[in-house]
Amino acid sequence: MDTESTHSGYSSRSGRSNRHGDRSRERHKASSSKDSNRSERSVVINPPDTSSQDSPVHNGEPLPGEPAPASAENGDEAQDDNWAETTTAVTGTSELSVSQEEVVGLGKEIQDRTQSFRRYLPLAVGLCVGLLVLATPLVFLLLPAVMWPDRLQACGAACEGLFLSISFKLLILMVAIWALFLRPGRACLPRVCVYRAFLTTLTLLLTMSYWLFYGVRILDAQDEDFYGIAQFAVSLVDSQLFVHYLAVVLLELRHLQPCYSVCVIRSTDGETRHYNMGQLSIQRAALSILEYYYRDFPLHNPSILSAAKHRAAKHLAGLKVYNVDAPGSTAAAQTSNGNQSRATVAAAAKRKDSAHNELYYEEADYERRVRKRRARLVVAVEEAFTHVRRMTKEDENAPPSDIMDVREAALAVFPSMARSLQKYLRTTRRQHCHSMESIQKHLAFCLVNNMSPKAFLEAYLSPGPTLQYGSERWMADQWTLVSEASVTSGLKDGAEFLLKCLDFSLAVVVKGIPYIRLSEEYVDPKSHKFILLLQSETSV
Repeated sequence: MDTESTHSGYSSRSGRSNRHGDRSRERHKASSSKDSNRSERSVVINPPDTSSQDSPVHNGEPLPGEPAPASAENGDEAQDDNWAETTTAVTGTSELSVSQEEVVGLGKEIQDRTQSFRRYLPLAVGLCVGLLVLATPLVFLLLPAVMWPDRLQACGAACEGLFLSISFKLLILMVAIWALFLRPGRACLPRVCVYRAFLTTLTLLLTMSYWLFYGVRILDAQDEDFYGIAQFAVSLVDSQLFVHYLAVVLLELRHLQPCYSVCVIRSTDGETRHYNMGQLSIQRAALSILEYYYRDFPLHNPSILSAAKHRAAKHLAGLKVYNVDAPGSTAAAQTSNGNQSRATVAAAAKRKDSAHNELYYEEADYERRVRKRRARLVVAVEEAFTHVRRMTKEDENAPPSDIMDVREAALAVFPSMARSLQKYLRTTRRQHCHSMESIQKHLAFCLVNNMSPKAFLEAYLSPGPTLQYGSERWMADQWTLVSEASVTSGLKDGAEFLLKCLDFSLAVVVKGIPYIRLSEEYVDPKSHKFILLLQSETSV
């Protein structure tokens, strides 16, 4: 079977590239004849392109305000001229061929199944362990009554008291297990929680130990003392309650005391927050940091970051580069080109010195435009709300058929402020954060609750926390934890780890809270007393 050299992604080929392709085929045939014992076919599958931090994308499309990728604009011109000599994709025909899209789809399907399995596995294990814990004491009491009921000794009121004690303890234990262990998972952690695994293992060991003792001393011997059997079941329930108390201490109370100060920095815009944390593992600390992030950090806006890139590209576009060593140029032309290049370098140096002035006037002009758009928006919203209040007073005397619904009133008022709001959001580069439906819904909410125009504008004049926007605006639903230390190890002073998502990352630095020594100094109350001597010669 002959193999071919396939160069995909180019629609036009020059004679030079064809010659290079012939030479590469000849070299490949020679190499394939030598290495025929190793392999007859080789398939190269290129992975799909991933978005970088410089050009973020969302759902396969560039974000608003981002420049298009260079490869899409330039096409064949962005490629190397000598690509045929160094790049060769060797493919072989096979009956069991799989396309790249099918491979990617298969990987996503397997990943979704794995994530669902990992999400519900701890809940299933906790449910099974909880049922085993609750059913074991009841089985201890029922087995003797079923297997040898005629030989059991009646214990009367003492056994009834033990039955009542077991019933209430099991009810309390069932509620405690539901409150602590059977809660829906907030996130999928990369590793198993050490304390949860320890408590599950301890519970299983305790239950199996009781079962072993019960089988040897009661089932095999067919003990007739039912009062002793009931006390044995009560001791098991007490032990399980103490294990649950240990679980509360390890999982809920241990990390409440703050021991570390955590600094969280967003990589793109440098937004920083500080939090106090207790004795937590790295993965649990990362989960808490992400919960704080969605609550405290403003929404990530890549459109604002692209302004600096456009300014730098505009600055570089004003520079011209000349090749003074081009073939076929005469000495006079080279001399003139050299003078032009020196003049260009001097102009570039002068422009570099005045770059701060350009930045200053750019920012001043931007602030002026923002203030102008904001003033127009505030006036438009106040006029709209005034009109709504005036119409509300008129509707009090109107018949019920002419009264408008709140949704209809919001739709009627929205066009009067839509243009000003749209211009302001475009100027501040936050137009992709708010949809028309969300704005109308917020307007209806403000009208129902009789809010002021300032309350309506607060959601648009300043960026809010990430959680206040829709999940489709976050562009970060899957995070990757990067840490040199094991993620199950506890936080330490000086520890560093990274939380990465599609468009940015959160750098976390851990600092230990120092040990504070507080001493007391006694102050004598008599030391505050003084005597004021008045003299007749002075004005006092």
